[in-house]
Amino acid sequence: MRIVIDINHPAHVHVFKHFIRIMQDKGHEICITASEKDLTKYLLAKYNLDACLLGSYGGSLVKKIINVPLLDIRMLSFVRRFKPDLFLSMGSVRAAHVARMLGKPCINFDDDEYSYPFYHFFVNAVCGFSGFKITGKKVIKINGFKEIAYLHPRVFRPDPAILTAPGISPGEEFSVVRFVSWEAYHDVGRKGFDTRAKIDLVRELESHSRVFISSEKPLPKELQKYLLPVPPERIHDLLSYATVLVSDSQTMTTEAAVLGTPAVRSNSFVGENDMGNFIELEQQYNLIFNCASQEAALKSVRSIFDTPRIKEEWAKKREKLLADKIDVTGFMVWFVENYPASFTEMKQHPEIQYSCTSAV
Repeated sequence: MRIVIDINHPAHVHVFKHFIRIMQDKGHEICITASEKDLTKYLLAKYNLDACLLGSYGGSLVKKIINVPLLDIRMLSFVRRFKPDLFLSMGSVRAAHVARMLGKPCINFDDDEYSYPFYHFFVNAVCGFSGFKITGKKVIKINGFKEIAYLHPRVFRPDPAILTAPGISPGEEFSVVRFVSWEAYHDVGRKGFDTRAKIDLVRELESHSRVFISSEKPLPKELQKYLLPVPPERIHDLLSYATVLVSDSQTMTTEAAVLGTPAVRSNSFVGENDMGNFIELEQQYNLIFNCASQEAALKSVRSIFDTPRIKEEWAKKREKLLADKIDVTGFMVWFVENYPASFTEMKQHPEIQYSCTSAV
């Protein structure tokens, strides 16, 4: 099978990296296309994944609207020569458009629903991760998070050597803070920590532990000394040992939960219409704190540091989470190799997803 995998976000490199290796070992041919967003190019190179870089959609809504057809055309021009049998992506509108132009099936995995209105007409199947609220003829529900594909203990074991570079002693408490840029199209009108809130947050965390910051945008001068001293591909190693993650990032919050690290998430998505995966992680598994205000975030931080043996407690919660969820990569391999019969099977017998395992 000849498969196009479209990467639209750095995290998607992690989501598909094990799937790609397994499928290539099985003899399938993979063509990767990718947006030039943030760390995508860097991560593709780190994992030796050859890709056609299509460019960037830009930072403003106007630029994104203008660049949608341009990147569609670039992708079409490149993959047409590959002669694909199938397209695969994480909610990519671009992949859906190009697949339809070529008359080929497109499978979109999705966990946030924000791009669904723009791609669902053009795709053949939508695989909604845990918390995905939309139902329909094209939608199947899978009981897993995309982050499990690359952070399950079968495929990821944190390396304690990561603590050497920042000089963290064994057992020392430290906090990881993540700030995102808020430039994605679904972030229009949304916000996370402003400059004042970032400074107040770090001061609070510093009263309890050492602090390390990962930020997509330049930090205020007062916070630059806290910048994370580890390469981007090693962030998960550090995060697994952290006492807490505080973030306005969506993906990194779920990563912390899957790793068993307490996470405080604060941004303007939090509220009555929040994404289902974050509601589930908070209300069903008690692994994260969703905070609509800075004051609520600081209160959650204090409660975490006031809880004895909190990492041990979170490890038990993590075990329950992983026991409940499916092998995401194993499901991807089974679903794609057996498509379209697998889609019909999932519609009729969704429990089959629990028997899909990967030999990673």
